[in-house]
Amino acid sequence: MRRACLLDTSVLLHDPAALFRFAEQDIYLPLAVLHGLDAARHGNSEEARNALQAARFLDERLAGVDPASLDRGLPLGDGLGRLYFLDEAQTTRPPSAEARNTAVLAAARQLVHTHPDVRVTLVARDINLRIQARVLGLAAIDHQGEGPVDDPDLLPSGVVTLPPDTEPQAYCDSQQPAPPVNSFVVDATRSWRVVGERPGEHRLVPVADRSADGESVWGIHARNRQQNLALELLMDPEVDIVTLLGPAGTGKTLLTLAAGLAQTLETQRYEEILMTRATVAIGEDIGYLPGTEEEKMTPWMGALMDNLEILAAPGGGSGSAGSSRWGQAASQDLLQSRIRVRSLNFMRGRTLLNRFMVLDEAQNLTPQQMRTLITRAGPGTKIVCLGNLGQIDTPLLTPSTSGLTYLIRRFADWPHGGHLTLTRGERSRLAAHASDVL
Repeated sequence: MRRACLLDTSVLLHDPAALFRFAEQDIYLPLAVLHGLDAARHGNSEEARNALQAARFLDERLAGVDPASLDRGLPLGDGLGRLYFLDEAQTTRPPSAEARNTAVLAAARQLVHTHPDVRVTLVARDINLRIQARVLGLAAIDHQGEGPVDDPDLLPSGVVTLPPDTEPQAYCDSQQPAPPVNSFVVDATRSWRVVGERPGEHRLVPVADRSADGESVWGIHARNRQQNLALELLMDPEVDIVTLLGPAGTGKTLLTLAAGLAQTLETQRYEEILMTRATVAIGEDIGYLPGTEEEKMTPWMGALMDNLEILAAPGGGSGSAGSSRWGQAASQDLLQSRIRVRSLNFMRGRTLLNRFMVLDEAQNLTPQQMRTLITRAGPGTKIVCLGNLGQIDTPLLTPSTSGLTYLIRRFADWPHGGHLTLTRGERSRLAAHASDVL
């Protein structure tokens, strides 16, 4: 039997590209689904953006098509099925949003009745709609646009491990394609960075040692090789944008702040550190927050404050104010005086000059938000994006549609950008075990 899928509105609001994810199966859309997209497209939410994107996909397929030919279906692309619409003759327009599920179920039952040679499956993210469909004897499944994905599964790590007894430069030259600029080549004991301006002219340079036996960055030493490679990118003024992926505890925020403070207060390469992040709550919204823009953002920047305490502590950071509690407080006040916390909501239209900008929790941004932010960079500004694709809190955003994934892929071959995935945690054994099993 020929197989076909009837999609509910909830599927397209979760994954606008769902039209193209069912291989050779035909796709049916009841008119009630189009009404649902129309009702959801208003506003600035992720759901509204997905509704608009789904509508754009449909508009592209319908452009220039003779209405009389719709009964034959619209081709979705090579290797894909055809798209059919169930019009008013088959399903009446629902009088309200609450009645759309009923209309979708009616359309599915009628499709099964009129096409006995087709195995119809209702695809819906709405669990109650799936239950009702099964009670009525219809096949129904959920749609997972993406399976569980971890950072190393989705994107390159930024590190290539040499085979045993291999000369690094010869190995790099023999690879097609060659490792990208600002990626790393490592063996059992040594590390090199790939540098160069044009393909075919890449060369390897040794990575500086910033471990306990080497130089520190604002009093911070790398605890493992991955952290040492991250500091290499963070401290290089020729690298304008750095993306660091990894789970909690790998040191992303601490290393970034240490590098920012060293280049702001010691070498004065940047005027100040600018911190921002997407304000997406994990649980219930705590409501209105009083105060200035910076005061409103403070509750969202707990990681910043935690790491500032480490960097201001004697022996853990600058340590110049002495070991007393007063001295530590003075050190923390000094550090905070050169760090500004800003909201993403007010970034449009700004141009940031000579700033060390840190975007935390970057996995929660859409590609449009990421583009808006990155294009704010003026001369002398460096942007560092930190994130973990396994902890996306923005509704309906997935690892492959995250703005962080979009950024890493688009900047993969740019000689002034660098990317690294950190996997080794340096927190407690409890946190390390939780990252592995939860």
